[in-house]
Amino acid sequence: MVADNLNGILQIVFRILAASWWVILPLALFFIFSDFWLMAVRRNYLMKIKWKLLEISIPREILKTPKAMEQVFAAVHATYSGGIKFWDKWFKGKVEDWFSFELAGNAGKVHFYIRVAEPFRNLLESAIYAQYPDVEIVEAEDYDSLLPSILPNNVYDLWGTNFILANDDAYPIRLYSYFEEKDEERRLDPIAAITETISTLKEDEMIWLQFLVRPTGDDWKKKGERLTAKLIGRKVAKERTLMEELGEFLINLVKAPVSHPVWSEESKESSAGDIGPLTPGEKDVVAAVENKISKLGFEAALRFVYIDKADAFTRSNVSAVQGALRQFNTQNLNAFKADGSVTTKADFPFKVKKLFYRKRRIFDSYKLRLFPKKFSILNNEELATVYHFPTNFVEAPTLHRLESRRGEPPAELPLVE
Repeated sequence: MVADNLNGILQIVFRILAASWWVILPLALFFIFSDFWLMAVRRNYLMKIKWKLLEISIPREILKTPKAMEQVFAAVHATYSGGIKFWDKWFKGKVEDWFSFELAGNAGKVHFYIRVAEPFRNLLESAIYAQYPDVEIVEAEDYDSLLPSILPNNVYDLWGTNFILANDDAYPIRLYSYFEEKDEERRLDPIAAITETISTLKEDEMIWLQFLVRPTGDDWKKKGERLTAKLIGRKVAKERTLMEELGEFLINLVKAPVSHPVWSEESKESSAGDIGPLTPGEKDVVAAVENKISKLGFEAALRFVYIDKADAFTRSNVSAVQGALRQFNTQNLNAFKADGSVTTKADFPFKVKKLFYRKRRIFDSYKLRLFPKKFSILNNEELATVYHFPTNFVEAPTLHRLESRRGEPPAELPLVE
């Protein structure tokens, strides 16, 4: 009986495939070809980009809060293309331009870098000087040149991961305003925990942090608006994704020889229900989400690499950096979490080979500043919270600061003929 039923099912499947293979096979081949095509044209586009690595030397005193850096990121958002056009994407390989804001520590010395595509160098420098007129920006040699081109090796080992948001992108992390106090003696700088960790590094230890950011449009904002509507109990229009619509079309196409197509009703409205008055905590959450989506959005990811000699490798500094990032986490909003798909850990079988491959991949990704597949949406206020130039409250002893401001020659200086 069971065998007869199974045989009947298989016959139906074979009939469906026989009737529709001429549609399914070309469609599958088209998607495979389009993926390879896009990879090829995009690779050619990326190879043509001329990058500049800029080092920012910090003056002895910076009295400005991270609000100044928030304005720098707002200026960076001006590079947004408005969305890559079809021809530019599929035939030129164009992608949204991105920036790499970096903090690197070696042997206790802390340096701030920004990697930028050459056409946007002037925009970036102007934005920084407008907010931080006393800094000095110079083109620098890439600091990864201090190491062999391939890691790990017999001398050096590394640990690395990418950090993304743990919850929905619309929920913000803890912002710099949380750390500010009217009383200067109680005022904190959230970046101090990281610079202090770097200042304790030994001669061969390195901590590298890379904040990869690229401007994005308003789609994330619309999702945030639907989330706030749901949180306060308003009716939310249920939207279907392109993949859901395509999947429904293919299912109906396959079933067409034996049954009539069935289509879902469009624009169904679902209600979050009557949840009653919001509690103070719920009001805070809604206000925080609304504040986040009111600002400029960026696709962003944080890449972290710790490097040390293999015979002296210790995880204590890894834990210290992870602990420093926890200060931005909240239980009711959002938090940074490690992306398990790229973290340098592996399980059996072939644990050693897997681990080497993962370490090699994250080191190469760091050197090339490749934008990861998994990323989060952060606004310019959140980015300024996690990456800004330290104020004079940060007293890491080896922080690379300018001893004095570079002055201009006096106007009345006589000229020699």
